[in-house]
Parts: sequence; structure tokens; C-alpha cells
Amino acid sequence: MEKPSARRHPIKNIRAFRSSLLRWFSENAKSHPWRETTDPWAILVSEIMLQQTTVSSVIANRRFERFLEEFPDIEAIAVAPEEKILRAWEGLGYYNRVRNLQKAAQFVLHEFCGNFPSDAATLESLPGIGRYTAGAVSSFAFDRPAPIVDGNIARVLSRLLDQHQAVDSTPGKKAIWQSADKLLDPKNPRLFNSALMELGQTLCTPRSPSCLICPVRDFCKTETPEKLPVKKPRKKIIAVEEHAYLWIQGDKILLSPGHDSRRKGFWKLPLRTADECAHLSPVSKHHYVITNHKVTISLYREKPPHLISGEKYHHLGDLSNLPIATPIRKILATLL
Repeated sequence: MEKPSARRHPIKNIRAFRSSLLRWFSENAKSHPWRETTDPWAILVSEIMLQQTTVSSVIANRRFERFLEEFPDIEAIAVAPEEKILRAWEGLGYYNRVRNLQKAAQFVLHEFCGNFPSDAATLESLPGIGRYTAGAVSSFAFDRPAPIVDGNIARVLSRLLDQHQAVDSTPGKKAIWQSADKLLDPKNPRLFNSALMELGQTLCTPRSPSCLICPVRDFCKTETPEKLPVKKPRKKIIAVEEHAYLWIQGDKILLSPGHDSRRKGFWKLPLRTADECAHLSPVSKHHYVITNHKVTISLYREKPPHLISGEKYHHLGDLSNLPIATPIRKILATLL
């Protein structure tokens, strides 16, 4: 299916471009719970949550609503113990996000007397808040003219302007952000940013973009949308072997605290080196992928020869309240 050629330039014909995009969005906008509010806390939660999680996953599991039921405002999360916020975030991964979310709430509470700043520059000073999230909160909560660039918008703009620089390179990012700033409708920033993002989510998709029904097809300069955006080569997949003990004594199970950046604050099955487990035969093997790591866990129904600092027994009935990484919880659910 041949893509229509551009007849107008999006920046040179900027009013027409904005009008076409906003008209389409007014007729086709999807209803999401974070679009039904202008509460900056709720919007911040949604933006942090959606950084590494798909819209469909968040909606299907009511993760956004459930998290806000637990932490309806910055006061609630500011004083919550880490174990509680990790348990509430479980299944979403990238757990430093929720730690930074708590730090940002505490910062607003203490430095701004509980009132979120409305401008993107000040919002970006909050712990763990980058340029995109700051612009999103500023535009969606306060309707301030702040550009935003996420993966969807980077794809739309690279095709719209036929940009062949890698969008995840320093010069590529700079060019995309400059384009987003130029195209932004200062009179309707909330709607414009939402529309641009939704265009990438629904029509200007990574594969098989719907160019023939795109509302801004007259402005799209690329002739090869399927080749854009350009990205740097992916990181190589790293294979990781882990050896874990599943040891239950009465109504208690032995668990180990996580210490590395991926597992800090979470309980896991006790791990030992391959040499320590060489004389044992695993009862099962389990696989999961996290970032660019492909992990294989060999599981032994044995008592570890010795305990490591921090390892202790937990009642089986308490497992549902403990923060446990999703792959490990799935293993426990299968075996218990």
C-alpha cells in the first residue's frame, strides 16, 4: 500500500497541521482514567507507570486505579514503608520508578508545601523526574505549553519530518525535542500532546502504520515510514544462570532479601553459586527475561548448607503481603 505524498509542510503550515490533528483527536480520543483528571499527583503516577508498561496492561489490570486507592495523594505515599510501595508496584517492574515516585512526593510535600509546581523546568528538579515526565505533568495537569517526547511521539515526528538520525542518539533526541517544541500548540497543549501521543499509539504504529487514514498524512514528509524511526543497535542478550533453593519447614519458607539494583527491597529464593549446587539435581528449571538478561533458574528442593546474612523463614500465609518479584512469585504459585 503506497503512502500518500506530503502536500504541505507541518511547520510551514503549522495552523493547518494543528487543526487537522486536534479535529481528529476530538472525534477519536480514547477514554483513559488518567485523562479524566487534572490532579498532578494522579497524572504523575500514570506517567511514571506508563514509562515501561503498556497502556493495555495498565488498563486490563486496573493498576493505575488500584495504586491510587492505596496512595490517593502525596501525603499517603510520603510516609509509607518501602515494603508497602514495592508490593503495590509489584508486576510493573523497574522498581526504582516507585522509589523515585515516593521521593518526588516527599519533595513536593516538604519543599513546595504540598503544592505541585506547574512549570516543566521546576517539575524537572523533582527526584527521578526527567524532561518528558515534567512536560507531561505540566501540560496534562496545568495545560501549560510544555513539549513532550515519548516513544510514540518520537516515531510520529521522525516520520512526519523524515528524520533519519537515530532518535535515541544525542543529536537525534535534540532534533526531535526541537521539532516537538515548534509544533506544540501553545493554546491547547494538553489536547495537542495527547493527540500526538494517541496518533502514535493507534495509527502511526511501529509496524504497518495506517497512512491512508492518518489525519496528518498531507503533512508527512517521509516516503518510507516503515524504516523510521532509526534507532541505535539493540544491546546483546546476556544469559544468566541462577541456582535457587526452595526449602519449606513446616508452614514456613526460607527467603533471602534482594540487595542488587534489580531486587533491592524484594524477597527471593535463596541463591547459591553453581559450584555449591554441582552435587545436586534440579527438580525444575524456570526462565524469564528482564531488560537484556535472559535468566534461567535451576531449582533445588533442598535446605541450603548454610544461611547467608538476612535470610530468614516467613510464614507461607504471609507471602501475599511480601514484595516478591513477579517471576519468583509465579514460580512459587506453580510449585506451592
